[in-house]
Amino acid sequence: MNDTDGQPASSTPQGGKLTRWLVVGGLCAMLVAASVLGYLGWTSTDTSVPASGYVALVLGVVFSLVVGVGLMALVFYSSRKGYDEPAVLIEEPESDPDDGQARSR
Repeated sequence: MNDTDGQPASSTPQGGKLTRWLVVGGLCAMLVAASVLGYLGWTSTDTSVPASGYVALVLGVVFSLVVGVGLMALVFYSSRKGYDEPAVLIEEPESDPDDGQARSR
């Protein structure tokens, strides 16, 4: 389908740009709201975190990064080695009735 000037018709509706900007604006508003709530939650108490808490936080972040990097490495490895190829059905050959082997039913 072509427009009046011979160009192909756009696949997005006329309000596509407005909708896109509304979605981006909504997501930015949620990001700001989450940041404000995080800041208020962080500063609303005068409880101090001991050094062991910070050590546990660092160890948790490092462990999560190691697991994430390891899993991504396995994904790339399996993709390169062909383990991600679709399965292929290999049919069994028909047995000859003169074989003398009874087929279980």
